[in-house]
Amino acid sequence: MQNLLAYGNTMLAETINLKPTGGLAGSLTGLTINSIVGGGLKLILIVAALAFFFILVMGGVNWIISGGDKAKTEGARNQITAALVGLVIVFSAWAIAQLLASFFGIEIFNLTIDPIQ
Repeated sequence: MQNLLAYGNTMLAETINLKPTGGLAGSLTGLTINSIVGGGLKLILIVAALAFFFILVMGGVNWIISGGDKAKTEGARNQITAALVGLVIVFSAWAIAQLLASFFGIEIFNLTIDPIQ
């Protein structure tokens, strides 16, 4: 009987896995300051690009509904111009980060620097 209980306990221990599984469980164990800052920078770029795109769309809508009013049309035109400038700045920052990574080995989004050889 005791053999059966010991066998049953090992079977129970083998079949119940209490360790977390999935994509999130594995990624939380390797968190470093570098990955947190790099992920934050990526998030900032994505949020900025989405915000400027939303402002661009709202400027277009404002232009459409301006009804020929010069002041409203001018305001919508200024809003579209500001949004386009913002998008150019965001994508330029991303392009500069990619250039730094390819030419100098400085990956800003991963915060790694290749050693000088």
